[in-house]
Amino acid sequence: MVDCKPCETPCLPYNRLLKDDGTPYNNPTMYKSIVGALQYLTFTRPDIAFSVHQVCQFMQSPMVSHFTAIKRILRYLKGTLSIGISYTRGDLTLKAFSDADWARDPNDRRSTTGMVVFLGNNPISWSSKKQNTISRSSTEAEC
Repeated sequence: MVDCKPCETPCLPYNRLLKDDGTPYNNPTMYKSIVGALQYLTFTRPDIAFSVHQVCQFMQSPMVSHFTAIKRILRYLKGTLSIGISYTRGDLTLKAFSDADWARDPNDRRSTTGMVVFLGNNPISWSSKKQNTISRSSTEAEC
């Protein structure tokens, strides 16, 4: 992938990976190795965190389509080698943002929530988490 053509996004928008999507990938050990390296990279490149976490969900039985998603992440990284987290001077205002996708995962219907905290214009903390349980109704989730 050293000479690959770069792409502008780490994943296709509105394209969700499915657990039984196509044929099984013939080298699961390589799949796991690349995904592990990408997981480590998310510490300094949070822009790929969503895409990497998507491909992490299929470590037990990766499909060819899942490996194609990994290659897209690598192509994105190829085109964005100079991008990373930079810190600048400025005000010390603390801001936090959060969001949830409310059962958007087509494989298990669980929700994912995420948050980011800024000190001025600098991100100082961020996380995302997939819900442990599935709520049967919105009323039950709000209680």
